Amino acid sequence: MIEEGTVLWKPSESFKENTNIVAYMTWLQKEKGLEFNNYNALWEWSVHELEDFWESIWEYFDIQSSTPYQAVLENKEMPGTTWFPGTTLNYVEHIMRQGEPGKVALFHDSEVRGHGEMTWDTFKTQVVTLANELRKMGVKPGERVAAYLPNIPETVVAMMATMSVGAVWSSCSPDFGSRSVLDRLQQIEPKVLFTIDGYQYGGKAFDRREEVLHITETLTTVEHVIQVPYLFSKDDQSNIANAVILDDLLNKREVTLEEFAFERVPFDHPLQIMYSSGTTGIPKAIVHSHGGILIESYKILTFHANLTPESRMFFYTTTGWMMFNILTSGLLTGSALVLYDGNPAYPHIGKLWEIAERTKTTAFGASPMYVNLMKKAGLSPKEKYDVSNIESIILSGAPASPEVFEWVYDNVKQDLWLSSQSGGTDICSGFVTGVPIEPVYAGEMQVRGLGVDVHAYTDDGNSIVDDVGELVVLQPMPSMPIYFWNDEDDKRLSESYFDIFPGIWRQGDNLKITSRGTCIIYGRSDSTLNRHGVRMGTSEIYAAVESIEEIQDSIIINLDLPNSRSFMPLFVALKPGYEFDDALKDKIKDTIRAFFSPKHVPDTIYLIQQVPYTLTGKKMEVPVRKIVAGVSEEKAANRDAMANPTSLDYFVAYSKNEFPAIKNEKIIE
Repeated sequence: MIEEGTVLWKPSESFKENTNIVAYMTWLQKEKGLEFNNYNALWEWSVHELEDFWESIWEYFDIQSSTPYQAVLENKEMPGTTWFPGTTLNYVEHIMRQGEPGKVALFHDSEVRGHGEMTWDTFKTQVVTLANELRKMGVKPGERVAAYLPNIPETVVAMMATMSVGAVWSSCSPDFGSRSVLDRLQQIEPKVLFTIDGYQYGGKAFDRREEVLHITETLTTVEHVIQVPYLFSKDDQSNIANAVILDDLLNKREVTLEEFAFERVPFDHPLQIMYSSGTTGIPKAIVHSHGGILIESYKILTFHANLTPESRMFFYTTTGWMMFNILTSGLLTGSALVLYDGNPAYPHIGKLWEIAERTKTTAFGASPMYVNLMKKAGLSPKEKYDVSNIESIILSGAPASPEVFEWVYDNVKQDLWLSSQSGGTDICSGFVTGVPIEPVYAGEMQVRGLGVDVHAYTDDGNSIVDDVGELVVLQPMPSMPIYFWNDEDDKRLSESYFDIFPGIWRQGDNLKITSRGTCIIYGRSDSTLNRHGVRMGTSEIYAAVESIEEIQDSIIINLDLPNSRSFMPLFVALKPGYEFDDALKDKIKDTIRAFFSPKHVPDTIYLIQQVPYTLTGKKMEVPVRKIVAGVSEEKAANRDAMANPTSLDYFVAYSKNEFPAIKNEKIIE
């Protein structure tokens, strides 16, 4: 097994010279008289001179406002920070500065339609046409427009049209059940709803017309429904009174881009509403600002993703995950986007690489879970597909193990910038991320993001290096939520991020910052395995267990028992053809003991069929722990927010049948 911290790639001098971040550093030297010899020096300046840094971003990207800013930052205390007061701007107006006529803006593929392309001129025309129609429907700045749509061009157009008129965008993926959609959208009371009639996944069609009827009947605030025929014809849509077909609106074309007036709104005007995962309780409706997402997206996608107008960015995502919003922000850089709606492993495990080859993708993004699927399927993309255009791979969604890094370099190509990221829906960006001028170390995220004052904290609030602590942010970021929807006195927001360290953002992740400045995420801090005073991230266990030939997947939890005792069970799923016996259990324990310590060894090991996952590919450690501990399933998890809902059945039964005896008398195999 490859060791964490092994150097896997170093950028050449010629590669570094052509990066966006070096161009920015050159600009800082010329325009501001600031000289930095390396990234860490630049990062130090960006957090110690926070206002100067963000002012430089404003200038560097030539952000357009009808009115000047009175200050960069008012009230540095969190929550409640105010950024660039006095400004009025529009996010989409900045996107419309990009793109040459005839050049492709959106490559798209799906199980329903196959491959297609949309040029920048068509994209711009559709956006302003639809925006004009939304205005004719009476949509005003601040009103909500929601979507129940897949990752297709119509969704991107609807999103940008909504933001063009100052309305607030929010989307749910069609794989969400109606309960899950209503849990989200009822909170925000949309005026307009875009709907799909169904979708296809893994070769199977899913008719969503009944769900759409139920959603529209329940959302009493919706005045206009705009339907997108996808699985069915224009005449076979849900029978909703006064619904209109999207193409009928797009065909009107009563206004040109030059004639259209983008709604310029204050910097802190709401742009989009996203949601916490919904694995526990009603999802939090997280509101991001117009200016905050604009300026943060410019920074992370230009400097930390190195996107240019010649880039083609592909990230496998649904519209219910923050990565859809990050992907669409790539248009700010002039990059073409690659969209895909479907199963990434259908009709074969190499489907995404097939798309990347066809579209000449330069930046390929996916979750570590997808890499593990390829690894277990025995796919080596470089042997079957043309990967010559790929310059970078972006991993997000969960911590990536050293083995995932190693697999990429062995099976894609050696001269490749691999960027592992960790951020959140909370900020629609990254806290710790990548940069193209630094080496890549196995299992490590290269850097802390520019302007992001990230530290690892001990329980008593001390910053530590080369040890695991809580991921905290000491100073505000422009894309932090301006509020949660319907959150009186910011109560839920404060409880979510500022309950442990007042005035300091706590993300809820375990973080180690190395003395080199690299970062490692060891899973959620609220699923931390605390054994005899030794804190362990779950990813450490998974790295060891899932290196074993027989193991397909695993999940581990730690439970508190009476009399200050604890119980740490490991649940494993096997690959086909292997037997779960004492010899395998011993092999698992010996492997964990050898790689880490006896304290990492689980108390017992159980066989399961599936590990529960969220729709975004995260292991559901916290909900599983709650269910096993006796919390009702309804309070612990939401099956509509899961990729494999039936996987919970085992743990519900376990909590009723086996765990009560364990609480009374601890079992150790």
